[in-house]
Amino acid sequence: MDKDKKDGLRKFTRGYTFKALLLMVLVLLLLIPLSMIRFLVDERGRTAAGAEANIMEAWGKELIEAGPIVIIPGIRTEEVRTTTEKEGEKIEQVRTPFTLVINPQRLDIDAAFKTETRKRGIFSVPLFSGTLTLKGIFDPAMAITELLPNEQIFLNQAELIISLFSQKGICKINASTWNDEELFFKPGNRGYSLFQYGPSVSSAFWYSGADEGIGGIYASLSGFENNAAAFNVSIDIQGGRYLRFLPLGQDTHVAVSADWGAPSFQGAYLPGSSFVGDTDFSASWDVNYLSRDIPLFWKNYDEKRHYSASLFGVDFFRAVDAYALNTRAVKYAVLFLIVPFLTLFLLEIFSKRRIHPVPYLLSGIGNAVFYLLLLSLSEQIPFYTAYLIAALAVTAMMTLYSRSLLPSWNKSWYMGLTVSVSYVLLYAVLNAESYALLIGSIGTFVVVALIMFLTRKLDWFREDEG
Repeated sequence: MDKDKKDGLRKFTRGYTFKALLLMVLVLLLLIPLSMIRFLVDERGRTAAGAEANIMEAWGKELIEAGPIVIIPGIRTEEVRTTTEKEGEKIEQVRTPFTLVINPQRLDIDAAFKTETRKRGIFSVPLFSGTLTLKGIFDPAMAITELLPNEQIFLNQAELIISLFSQKGICKINASTWNDEELFFKPGNRGYSLFQYGPSVSSAFWYSGADEGIGGIYASLSGFENNAAAFNVSIDIQGGRYLRFLPLGQDTHVAVSADWGAPSFQGAYLPGSSFVGDTDFSASWDVNYLSRDIPLFWKNYDEKRHYSASLFGVDFFRAVDAYALNTRAVKYAVLFLIVPFLTLFLLEIFSKRRIHPVPYLLSGIGNAVFYLLLLSLSEQIPFYTAYLIAALAVTAMMTLYSRSLLPSWNKSWYMGLTVSVSYVLLYAVLNAESYALLIGSIGTFVVVALIMFLTRKLDWFREDEG
């Protein structure tokens, strides 16, 4: 009886069914090194982000601009009646300070930049520098007309404010005028940033807390009057990674140009017209105040507002982000890890030569090493060159190894063909992000259908031969 059990167990362990189950276990085991490689990709990505942040901190951070706006201090006087038994009715005058904030009637923003890439070690970040020109017209008539009878403003204390995310990015202020009179700017935004940090923030209207790190410039308008006035401000400025603007004008026109061939237009508004060449781009936006939630003017009583949801602009996008592509490749690793296992399994069946589980494990590890090679090489050379080298190296290794396991080249060359096709398919998936699911689904369907066809007459209960 014991002999029959041993024979039955021996027959089962030498059968194709047991081999298939064992391969499933090996695939699950290989998820461990794949998860370690994915963690390594994420870690290297964070290291790259830290290096970029250090470069940006020294250069001037991202460029986010809001303004100019005019602020005018004012006082609201109200009579408050109180009644007490001792003093009877008492009338007090309560004076509440406020600030009248006025946006420009017309705002034209022109940004012309030259770009460069700065490196720290093997990591780099796209930077830009150039001139930011703000010009337009302020007409305070409507805002002043809508003041209440008990509200008084002090026109001689008016100030012009431009908010900028990074104070360090300001190189110098060129000749800037208000009604042809030169303006003298000081650092700071007087608490009127009008946006929160980041290219994408919530659309909440009110917020509390300090605008840590957000700066700007302001200038006194001692000769401010209740008449339309033209302004022209030119700033030499620098930054990196992206530009964002806030459409504060009743009519806002923004024009951006740079010698960068891979822009990515982002934010609340897309450009009305744009040109993207191989080495440069230009774009323009026209935004009317009816298409946003920013009022033409308002009274401020110490509360803070932000309109970050209306920011728009352009990212200086790097066409090939090696870490993003490596992350995407590792995500599909499990699917492509099964391919060499199945190929070796089919070659074992049709060549009638038994293969020990250890070569299967080594074949899986060899394919996992592809992703490690891809990561390390892509940090030093262009991604697609790194991909080609890693794919060729692993394909050659797998082909030669399968030849050592099989009796002749007649069967072993199928391994090289299969591995090559799988890497071509992965390359297609990486390059067609929008169609990645479609390509992956069709590829998986073809593989499954092919295996079903090749094994349709296989006796899975039969003992291995060889």
